[in-house]
Amino acid sequence: MNIQSKPAAGQIMEAKGIFVDNKWHANETGGTVDVYAPATGAVVARIAAGSAGDVDRAYKAARRAFEEGAWGRLTAVERGRLLLKLSRAIEDHADELTALEALDCGKPLKQARADIVACARYFEFYGGAADKVHGDTIPFLNGYLALTERVPHGVTGQIIPWNYPAQMFGRTLGPALAVGNATVMKPAEDACLTPLRLAELAAEVGFPEGAINIVPGTGEEAGAALTAHRGFDFLSFTGSPEVGTMVQIAAAKNHIGCTLELGGKSPQVVFADVDLDAALPSLVNAIVQNAGQTCSAGSRLLVEKSGYDRIVGAVAERFAKLTAGTPDMDLDLGPVINPGQKRRVERFCGNAGNDGIEVIAEGSIADGVPEGGYYVAPKMFGQVPRDNALALDEVFGPVLSVIPFEDEADGVALANGTDYGLVAGVWTQNANRATRVARKVRAGQVYVNAYGAGGGIELPFGGMKKSGHGREKGFEALKDLSVVKTIVVKHD
Repeated sequence: MNIQSKPAAGQIMEAKGIFVDNKWHANETGGTVDVYAPATGAVVARIAAGSAGDVDRAYKAARRAFEEGAWGRLTAVERGRLLLKLSRAIEDHADELTALEALDCGKPLKQARADIVACARYFEFYGGAADKVHGDTIPFLNGYLALTERVPHGVTGQIIPWNYPAQMFGRTLGPALAVGNATVMKPAEDACLTPLRLAELAAEVGFPEGAINIVPGTGEEAGAALTAHRGFDFLSFTGSPEVGTMVQIAAAKNHIGCTLELGGKSPQVVFADVDLDAALPSLVNAIVQNAGQTCSAGSRLLVEKSGYDRIVGAVAERFAKLTAGTPDMDLDLGPVINPGQKRRVERFCGNAGNDGIEVIAEGSIADGVPEGGYYVAPKMFGQVPRDNALALDEVFGPVLSVIPFEDEADGVALANGTDYGLVAGVWTQNANRATRVARKVRAGQVYVNAYGAGGGIELPFGGMKKSGHGREKGFEALKDLSVVKTIVVKHD
């Protein structure tokens, strides 16, 4: 019952069951969920419809692994070596995993491959970090030795989204496993083929039974069951603010912590003195990568009025050349994930038109794309009012809102003028201004004359305000996924 490579035309991959103790098991109800290819709208796979009983079975396997099994007895060095083995296995299977990711998400092949490279890099990074999570000694009373150590929570639950399933597999499981937690993951039903295959690779390289368990299914059933389960010690969730609220309430009821990454409406603050040639690729790519379905997408282009015509004209010229197509066409962007997301993007664009907001540039959809695919042409709207939904709400599609600002103070106020605070970009050749603005913008990550550089595996990532709390990536993730334990020894 494993998922291997891209299916032949008309073939449907069957992956019935849950992945527990390194094996596939029939799910409790036997029910399945169809998985659709965004590029064609056709069913390409069926996954198990996990239930509360399946979540409990996976949780018990993880608990055994942590408290009684081989996983819980491994040293930090041994855990790190396993993570490094998994990184190498991902690299060895990069072609297969790229094809699955492109099929499942609809993204161009070059973007899918970059996601697989990033997934391998997460396990490489955390494999190297596993034995470098240190405690402290604390000066205390005479006759006492006081020290701390960082210990795993125990069993952690990870709920990951559909936009970057391969990357999120590495981003959430890498640090959790590095510090010794046993894990249960619920991938998104819209895109979970790579996590299912990656779990198999983890078993093949030698991860002990119960360290990694996967329960596919719907959010309403499997996801809700995981968050409500009373046994988990920590939760990690990436998704919408609305669902994030429910996850946090469930965690609070069980008196456990959680990391929430809940999206953004990220600004690119562009001053008139910007090096436009250097900035243009990032200003455009930041909104069309993954068809704009990225929490950190640079969806608001804030432009200083004194340079507005020159800057916006150049961005619009580049934007108009964008083309959406199938993964194999390997163009600027692919389709959005499902019909509901397509309708959402079209609704935002339609409402903006009704409000009289001008489309100043529009990309195209390539000839020959399948009629059933979920394609939307990228759009760039100009002079968006600051109180309009297009300026405040996350569209999660290839839609760029352009808003002018008067001066530095106004630019900062505009950048901070939404409920979100995930990522921001500042573009100026004035080093003093760049530093001032970067420090004043309320966002978890701020880039100066760059945006989302290098995948950021090493860089702590997370939000302020309604973008969530807690940090993933970098060494900070190891802190969130472990807990400080204090030991005091009286020796006199």
